[in-house]
Amino acid sequence: MASFNKFDTFVEKLAEKAHNLASDTIQVYLTNAAPSASADFVKTDLAEISTGNGYTGPITLTVGSSSQSSGTYTLNVTNNPAWTGSGAGFGPFQYAVLWNSTADALIGWWNYGSSVSCLAGETFTVDITDNMLTLV
Repeated sequence: MASFNKFDTFVEKLAEKAHNLASDTIQVYLTNAAPSASADFVKTDLAEISTGNGYTGPITLTVGSSSQSSGTYTLNVTNNPAWTGSGAGFGPFQYAVLWNSTADALIGWWNYGSSVSCLAGETFTVDITDNMLTLV
């Protein structure tokens, strides 16, 4: 299972009203560039892999609901981003990046531990645990 890490600026941007996770366009894209929690802020700081051969670019998360209970915020999404390789396939990549495309602000990333390539007919899915993001 991939480990999730947040970008340091996400906390600052959240406090300064740059994010409205319930209504902004939240997307996931793939990269092979190692993220820096302290140095990456916007999408151009962390190059996306080239589109083609099944990789179609960022996939938008569909928000089902959002709620807060006892200081814990939960964003429920109804889809796990997935791409299916075609032709020569796509990759390599090691990271799936969560970003707010409305605010062009990075949120976090999943590290898959080593480079991944997706061959023709294979599907790569970012499994967002129980289809939710939780902020404590």
